[in-house]
Amino acid sequence: MSRTFGAIIIGDEILSGKRQDKHFAKIAEMLGARGLRLSWVEYLGDDRQRLAATFKRTMAAGDVVFSCGGIGNTPDDHTRQAAAAALGVGLELHAEAFEELKIRFAGEEVTDRRKLLVTFPQGVKMIPNPFNRIAGFMANEHYFVPGFPQMAHPMIEWALDTFYQGEFQPVTDTIEKAFLLTGPTAYESALLDLMERIVAAYPTLRLFSLPSLVGKERKHLELGVEGAPALVDKAMEEIRVEVDKRGISWVWRP
Repeated sequence: MSRTFGAIIIGDEILSGKRQDKHFAKIAEMLGARGLRLSWVEYLGDDRQRLAATFKRTMAAGDVVFSCGGIGNTPDDHTRQAAAAALGVGLELHAEAFEELKIRFAGEEVTDRRKLLVTFPQGVKMIPNPFNRIAGFMANEHYFVPGFPQMAHPMIEWALDTFYQGEFQPVTDTIEKAFLLTGPTAYESALLDLMERIVAAYPTLRLFSLPSLVGKERKHLELGVEGAPALVDKAMEEIRVEVDKRGISWVWRP
C-alpha cells in the first residue's frame, strides 16, 4: 500500500460521550474491503483554530483523509471555515453544489441559511451526497463529509471508488494468524528479541502483540502476524518453534 489513509472525526458531542462514534469502525471496514488499512484517526471537538491547525498539518503530510462532521450551517459547525483557513482561501457559494441544493429544496425557498450548507472554501470540488443531495467538498485529498453516518459513509465509498481504485489490493491475499501464549515468560518484554527477528526476516508482514489482563493478572499474550498466506505460515512456524524451545504454552487463537 503506497498511500496513507487517515480519519478525522469531529464533534463536541463525541468527546463528551453524549454520542458514540460510528465512523471509525466503518471507515476501517470500507478500507479493509478494498485491501487497504486505516493508519490513523484523530478525534477533535468543534474548535475552529484546532481544526484549522490539524487540517494544515495533515494536508502538508500528503495523507488521504476523511473528515466527518462539522459542515452543517449552525454556529457550532466550524469545519468549512477551518478548512478554508488551512487552505489559505475564503469561502464562496459552490455553484455545482448549489444546483444540487436547489433540487433538494425544490418548491421551497432556498434561504441564506440553507445556502450556507453549500458555502465551501474557494476552489474546492464537490462530493455528491446520495442521501439528500446536500453535498460535501474535497481539496488536497481531504474529503469533508457530514457527521451523519447514513450520509458520510456512501460519500466516503464514492471517494474511494472514484479516486483510489489503483490502490486497491486483493483482499484474499492477506490473512492473519496468532497464538495465545501463557506462562511466566509469556510477556512482551521477554519476547522482544523474537519479535524483532520476525520483523527483520519478514518486512512485508505486520506483527502484532496484544497482552490480555484479568484484573491485575496476565491472562495471555496474543502474538501473531498478518500478510501474504505463505509468509504468514512460515513466520508462525518460526514463532512456534521458538516458543516451544522457551517452554511457553500456546494455543491457536480462535
